[in-house]
Amino acid sequence: MDLQDQVGVVTGASRGLGRHFAEALVERGATVYGLARSTDDLEETRDDLGAEAFRPVACDVRDENSVQQAFQTVTEETGRLDALVNNAGLGRFDDVVDASTDDWDTMMETNLRGVFLCARAALPAMKAQNEEHGFGGHIVNIASIAGLVANDGLTGYNASKFGVRGFSLALMKEVREDGIKVSCVYPGSVETSFGGGSDNPLQPEDVAATVTHLLESPDNYLISEVVMRPLRPHG
Repeated sequence: MDLQDQVGVVTGASRGLGRHFAEALVERGATVYGLARSTDDLEETRDDLGAEAFRPVACDVRDENSVQQAFQTVTEETGRLDALVNNAGLGRFDDVVDASTDDWDTMMETNLRGVFLCARAALPAMKAQNEEHGFGGHIVNIASIAGLVANDGLTGYNASKFGVRGFSLALMKEVREDGIKVSCVYPGSVETSFGGGSDNPLQPEDVAATVTHLLESPDNYLISEVVMRPLRPHG
C-alpha cells in the first residue's frame, strides 16, 4: 500500500512508540488521526507535524462509545480508513499473589479489549473499500515479546499480550478474504519511558520503520507476524 494520501489511525499516539508511528506515517504522506485519552500531548505533536497531516482525537480505547465516536470522526471527515495501528497499552508488574484486581482489569481493558474495540470499529470502512477498490486496508497490532515468552512477575501483562497474538491470528483468518491485512508485531525492549530490561534496547524509530514497511508491502501478500529483538541486547 502506498501511504501517500492514505488515512491512518494510531492509538496511544501521545508519546513513546505511538508518536513515532504517527510521525513515520506522516513522513510517508498519510493523514494520521492520533488517538489518546488526553489531547494535550497530541496537540504538541500536531504543532510539530502540521494540523492537516496529524489530527488529534480524544479517545479512551477501553470505552466502546468513545471508540465508536473516534472512528466515526475519521470516516465522516475523510470518507476512508486505510491503516490502523493498535498501539495503546500499559503494564503493571507484580507476582500474582500481590497483584490487584484493578491493575489486572486495567491491563486487559487497555491492551486487549482496546485492540478488539478499535479493530471492530475499523472493519466496516475497510470492508467497504475492498468492495469498491479490491483492497480494504491493514490493521497492525502492537503486542510485545511478552506475547510470546512468559516471565515471572509479568503474568497479567503476559496474559494480555498473548491475547493480542491470539486475537490477531484469528482476525487475520477472518478478514483476509475481505482484502484486509492483519499483522502482529512483537517488539523486545524499546528505548521509551515504558521500555526496559535491556542494556541496548531497540530504538523506537526502528520499530516505526518496521511498521511502515509492513504497511507499504504490496497488496498481494501478507506478513502476519514480526518479532523484533535487539541484535546485541547487552551492548
